[in-house]
Amino acid sequence: MTDVAQHSANDLPIPQIRQTEHPTIADQVFATLQQRILSLELPPRTRLSEADVARRMGVSRQPVREAFKRLAKMGFLNIRPQSGTTVSLISEEAVQRARFIRTALEVQTCRTACEKMTNADLAVLQDLLALQKSAVEANDRERFHALDDQFHREICIRSGVGYVWDLIHDSKGHMDRIRMLSLSQPSQQLAYDEHVILLAAIGARNKDAAAAALTKHLSRILNLITQFKSERHEWFSDRQE
Repeated sequence: MTDVAQHSANDLPIPQIRQTEHPTIADQVFATLQQRILSLELPPRTRLSEADVARRMGVSRQPVREAFKRLAKMGFLNIRPQSGTTVSLISEEAVQRARFIRTALEVQTCRTACEKMTNADLAVLQDLLALQKSAVEANDRERFHALDDQFHREICIRSGVGYVWDLIHDSKGHMDRIRMLSLSQPSQQLAYDEHVILLAAIGARNKDAAAAALTKHLSRILNLITQFKSERHEWFSDRQE
């Protein structure tokens, strides 16, 4: 019978990781490029080079290379050695997948919200709706987009399932590019009106109404895909690249 050596964690060749409260340079490059891609400041088919991005951001090429790889893995960049790096097309398949995941998670979250949210929680969300209304009136697209995300995130957090938003955040980026295309003032107003209906259902502790309102709210993107594919067909792909 062969003896199996027993080792403690102290014996294993695992290096110590130095903790830091600040994001790394690669994290900052990634976040900056991701935000520019999702906001369409860097639209589909935009060519990027490690050297140019590094020069413009005042960093070495290594963190840019790391950021490129992360964005490619998420489906936002296409890295091809022979033809260079480009911002990916908007994938209808990826948008559909992200919507399905988000709807499944948020429907259950809204049902949970009907059980767990306090009056104080509802008041915070009402305040967010007031800020959204102000953003709509000012036609401030970026501010409304941020407040929209904050509204959905607060529902998760105040329902005791904040980790759900982390999962949603990781998958919803492909939806965000469609959302940025759609944020005209009338579209902002419609999203705001749907938020009002959703919060009213949660406040009334009506789980079915809240689930239905959330499903309708997130399903609107399906019509937007069809609309924008006809207007900007060169930006879209039927499948994940």
